[in-house]
Amino acid sequence: MPRPLPEVNSSSQADIAFMLLIFFLVTTTMDVDSGISRVLPPAVDDQEQTDQQLHERNVLEVLVNSKDNLSVEGKRMRLPDLKDKVKEFFTNPNNDPNLPAKRVMEIEFFGPVEVSKGIISLKNARGTTYGMYIKVQNEIARAVSELRNSLSVQKFGKPFDDINADQQKAIVKFYPNAVSEAEPDETKID
Repeated sequence: MPRPLPEVNSSSQADIAFMLLIFFLVTTTMDVDSGISRVLPPAVDDQEQTDQQLHERNVLEVLVNSKDNLSVEGKRMRLPDLKDKVKEFFTNPNNDPNLPAKRVMEIEFFGPVEVSKGIISLKNARGTTYGMYIKVQNEIARAVSELRNSLSVQKFGKPFDDINADQQKAIVKFYPNAVSEAEPDETKID
């Protein structure tokens, strides 16, 4: 008669497997995708929205086609020139009728001041590379950042990052990052 095979007690193996699973879940790090941080412009009332729709001068149209060519207001532009164009658009230093209109706002620390009604309309083609998309976003963000920093130094004597939160909020109201992104399509640039 053959000898009976000894049975292995497997009840503790389930406990060990469960503990290993918990160990790997706790110690494993997950890659988290990060995106572009954007703060949308504040909501506008119906009258102001109607006014902005009536004045095309308040919108700076920025287009990037599938070949990564940049166009601003229908004219080709080099990427390094975009920052200066955005700064000129938001400041409208000479009250040019082709640049955005201004509205008077009461802003803490500044009192009643004229603030641009300008909005940047950014549109990319479906074939635009991610790298070019990021470069355009960076140039726009750099322009707004430089405007805020300049105003902060002028008003408070310190760079934007070194002033308190209330002062930063006031400057953000003065120069909001007003960017509207349209759905990608087959954007053509001559």
